[in-house]
Amino acid sequence: MLERVFALRAHGTTVRTEVFAGFTTFLTMAYIVVVNPAILGEAGMPVAGVAAATCLAAAFGSILMGLLSNTPLALAPGMGMNAYFTYTVVKGLGVPWETALGCVFLSGAAFLVLTLVGARRMIVDAIPRSLFSAVAGGVGLFIAFIGLKNAGVIVSNPATSVGLGDLTTPTAALSLAGLLLITALQAWKVKGAILIGILAVAAAGWALGLAHLAPGAYSLAALSATAFKLDIPAALNLKGNLGVTLAEIVFVFLFVDLFDNVGTLVAVTKKAGLVAKDGSIPRLNRILLADSAAAMVGAVAGVSTVTSYIESAAGVAEGGRTGLTSVVVGILFLVALVFAPLVQAIPTAATAPALILVGALMIGALTEVDWADPGVAVPAFLTVITIPLTYSIANGLAFGLTSYAALTLLRGRARAKDWLLFLLAGLFVARFIYLAKG
Repeated sequence: MLERVFALRAHGTTVRTEVFAGFTTFLTMAYIVVVNPAILGEAGMPVAGVAAATCLAAAFGSILMGLLSNTPLALAPGMGMNAYFTYTVVKGLGVPWETALGCVFLSGAAFLVLTLVGARRMIVDAIPRSLFSAVAGGVGLFIAFIGLKNAGVIVSNPATSVGLGDLTTPTAALSLAGLLLITALQAWKVKGAILIGILAVAAAGWALGLAHLAPGAYSLAALSATAFKLDIPAALNLKGNLGVTLAEIVFVFLFVDLFDNVGTLVAVTKKAGLVAKDGSIPRLNRILLADSAAAMVGAVAGVSTVTSYIESAAGVAEGGRTGLTSVVVGILFLVALVFAPLVQAIPTAATAPALILVGALMIGALTEVDWADPGVAVPAFLTVITIPLTYSIANGLAFGLTSYAALTLLRGRARAKDWLLFLLAGLFVARFIYLAKG
């Protein structure tokens, strides 16, 4: 049955490999079960309810993605969007969290419409193929940066923005030891190297007391505090200044998630070898439909925008090539709904080395960029450097695509069929202006 549904042989994979990949992806993104409730809780939302909704939304999105698109992309409430939801929309603008959830739902519905009319596919197809490689490389640096930061190897420094942390701390030392272990296992071509490394370092972390269990488990009963609490009529209020503000909120949710999702999609599918020879992504519409549906269901359950997770690259590095990887991730999120304290017990020292290694593996995509051509090299470089330094895939894609369009014009190489490229560049410029004023 699994062969018939996921075409494992055609993708050169096995059930064992896909399960290993699913476990690996889940462990690298399981932090969202803890972090998302903490952030949305500051918006006044019930923490237990958000935790249950986070698990349920991630499970639904990942399983739907796996079954509908047969792609190893896992989904969950997105980091960054949850912070925007809490600190800008609810606390900054004074919008009730129920109304904010309504805005999330409307942005998901807009996503769905754009997907059905083919607009989102056109946007992906309009991105120059050289930027596909640049996004993959930039995301690699981004993931590695997150891993190094989680490990305490890189820390904030008021004089230089970032600096070297104390490598003698248990977390930093254990993370570096874990990186060495996982890399050695990879070099020895051990199946499940990343997952084995995560579990081994987690065991060491527990022995050293680096992990702390939560006092209680979450359950589906907690969902009643957030499920179906979204207020769509209030979000549709177009009267007065509040209506204009709400329209802006929906637009920001839509715009940022669109390009973060595109960046993640490009990076993960390229790493998995799923991009066709002509640069197109197979089953793209199904991928986008799953993402749109997950965002809407997430809002109904009671969480901010659900989107594709770049941590999916960890499972891809472990050999995940089909939707079975995503289905395994979804099932594990359902298990986490009952055993959330065990998920929280995975120390960052265990997942940080996996992120660093995956980042290193993704850098290889940069060899496909024509660095001898300034019109290609400069946009690619801006994409690569701004993704980690601005902590945003969307920002990196914005810099790369805008500079590519500008250089195309200045070199006199603009063609009528590039109209969408220039339209997207214009929208990115408008986005930069909006963010500056915000």
